[in-house]
Amino acid sequence: MAENSGIQQGSPAVGAAGSTPAAPGAGGSECSGTAVGSARIAVKKAQLRSSPRLKKLEKLGVYSSCKAEGACKCNGWKSQNPPPTPPPPTPPRAEQSIAVNLLEPCRSCSHPLGDHVTHLENVSEEEMNRLLGIVQDVEYLYTCVHKEEDADTKQVYFSLFKLLRKCILQMGKPVVEALESPPFEKPSIEQGVNNFVQYKFSHLPCKERQTIVELAKMFLKQINFWQLETPSQRKQRVAPDDAAGYKINYTRWLCYCNVPLFCDSLPRYEATQVFGRTLLRSVFTVMRKQLLEQARQEKDKLPPEKRTLILTHFPKFLSMLEEEVYSSSSPIWSENFMAGSSGGQIPRVISVARTLYCTSSSTPVDTAGVDSVSPARKTASVEPSPGGEKRKSLETMSHECAKKARVIGDIPMELINEVMSTITDPTAMLGPETSLLSAHSARDEAARLEERRGVIEFHVIGNSLNQKPNRSILMWLVGLQNVFSHQLPRMPKEYITRLVFDPKHKTLSLIKDGRVIGGICFRMFPSQGFTEIVFCAVTSNEQVKGYGTHLMNHLKEYHIKHEILNFLTYADEYAIGYFKKQGFSKDIKVPKAKYVGYIKDYEGATLMGCELNPSIPYTEFSVIIKKQKEIIKKLIERKQAQIRKVYPGLSCFKEGVRQIPIESIPGIRETGWKPVGKGEVKDPDHLYSTLKTILQQVKSHQNAWPFMEPVKKIEAPGYYQVIRFPMDLKTMSERLKSRYYTTRKLFMADMQRIFTNCREYNPPESEYYKCANLLEKFFYVKIKEAGLIDK
Repeated sequence: MAENSGIQQGSPAVGAAGSTPAAPGAGGSECSGTAVGSARIAVKKAQLRSSPRLKKLEKLGVYSSCKAEGACKCNGWKSQNPPPTPPPPTPPRAEQSIAVNLLEPCRSCSHPLGDHVTHLENVSEEEMNRLLGIVQDVEYLYTCVHKEEDADTKQVYFSLFKLLRKCILQMGKPVVEALESPPFEKPSIEQGVNNFVQYKFSHLPCKERQTIVELAKMFLKQINFWQLETPSQRKQRVAPDDAAGYKINYTRWLCYCNVPLFCDSLPRYEATQVFGRTLLRSVFTVMRKQLLEQARQEKDKLPPEKRTLILTHFPKFLSMLEEEVYSSSSPIWSENFMAGSSGGQIPRVISVARTLYCTSSSTPVDTAGVDSVSPARKTASVEPSPGGEKRKSLETMSHECAKKARVIGDIPMELINEVMSTITDPTAMLGPETSLLSAHSARDEAARLEERRGVIEFHVIGNSLNQKPNRSILMWLVGLQNVFSHQLPRMPKEYITRLVFDPKHKTLSLIKDGRVIGGICFRMFPSQGFTEIVFCAVTSNEQVKGYGTHLMNHLKEYHIKHEILNFLTYADEYAIGYFKKQGFSKDIKVPKAKYVGYIKDYEGATLMGCELNPSIPYTEFSVIIKKQKEIIKKLIERKQAQIRKVYPGLSCFKEGVRQIPIESIPGIRETGWKPVGKGEVKDPDHLYSTLKTILQQVKSHQNAWPFMEPVKKIEAPGYYQVIRFPMDLKTMSERLKSRYYTTRKLFMADMQRIFTNCREYNPPESEYYKCANLLEKFFYVKIKEAGLIDK
């Protein structure tokens, strides 16, 4: 690499010093010098690989260890000495090929070079070509080490040089062992930019949104070919606060992204896929400045269709992205942020419990014209929240579940996966018992399919007094006002208009063929912990298609994302049935003090509430239930196939035997029957009394105080993200009272879960961890004293 110390950040990669990237969108690649350098090396490798086998052996002989008898320790390479530090005044050039043949003596050990390649006689052409590729990379790195002036970069080149030399000697594959494996930060730059596009531009029409996507792709491409400034150069430009961190990232970038552009025997990664916000922050300011400057200088070279995009839209795009890059509270860098299909992402489901805060308006709800439907998964365009947390994919959740500690009663994931692989009909109904889920079965399937095909879209919209009005949003708001007015004739039109256009209210709108056909208007009160649903309606000619519940389930997902877990609404007599099917009830979970004064009491209307469960992917609920039923059915069929065997009848009674042990009946054990184990109590009342005594003793123990009640989310942030199955002594008392514990194993499993959860969430040095250990010992002492387990 020539004169690297004088290269500005933004120059091309190794081997192309001195040239600068082309303007975004201009003809050619962003780093034409990079492309030329890598192409030149690729040509050399192709020529070398097309050589006769004898020439290939001669080339490899210089770099291979001697295999002559007498335990020769020569590793070759004496014909070209390894690069010293500092380099000599007149270093040899890699381009100067070494004319050798296998009969010549090695300059190091004097054995013929043919003794260096005896191990390659039976090696395949493919493997030999791979080794020759490494040889070419070694020679290139040799030149780089001698030409490089920056000490940090030189050290990396030299380390890679030695790594590849070792790979030739051992015929192995290069692995950079000294560094952490990629990816180095999550979410990656690419994921963060995708989240940014969805977060800021999901409300735009499809054509405009596509323009933003093109800008994002252009920006990511620039980063992948961007030349980072060396740590020493960066020290001269900025304060050395993050010098150590930047040096680590610079080394990683060289090893995994930059050098592999030329040395393709090394594994290469895109910088945008393995680095995250930290690296982007370190290069963004300079990169943005240079990109815009180059675009202005080369505007005449840009194609007409690109000129407006680059000179008008790209600067604004970079300015908005810069705010999110340097903002400490930007949601796009959350690992749980995941956008819908309008942003090109796959929605994810998260099994995380969160505290939700939500608000309400003071209006009753009329749901005329809303059909009852069942949940479906959102795949399109509900606006992401500033809190931005979405939920993990079902595949991710299954993978995480597989890594969790085994819980008594769990079906092994291996068995579940094996059963799922046998389910080939995704539309098969699961037996006659579908009426069990009549209110929550897949009646929204048609709506879900329409959404996936892009026939319908969902957008959360609202009026704003702080931003310039968007024409599309205003048109949709007018359409919503018309739908609500037509479907809710008892509501004054002026009242509907005032709430729909009130900046404090938002509306989840259902769009079909570019026009509004339904929506749910709501107001959020985060400080009070609830949201009030104001209007809910679907236009009359689009009813009975599953849209109503599809809307409600999208609204639930939207509020889970915003950490609001309670809905309140005043429903008239015609709406009560609909809201019941959506999980609403007259049992209000929100304390009265929280909503009194925020919503009004209406005569003739019923206050209903709904508490959301953040573990449920509402828009996938019916699909999940269907899949669960199918899995259970398959498991039952498997079990029946295992035990479906006819045994001969018992003849012992004819011989005068009056009774036999149950376990001696042929086939009884195969059905899963087990005799009462040692310690099991046959009398339910006696078992209840014994367990009650033990539970009371545990609750009275001095170390039981952390486990008396369920963990509060405020006191332990993120607890329910870590713990899938929480348990506490209060819950166990309620279960005991309801006679849930029919065996000692159920009781012991719940108690053990308390201790396991505590140790999983808390560090070993914490007081809670120590309390769990001490209480666990006490519990097992009492269990043994009661004779429920062996002493």
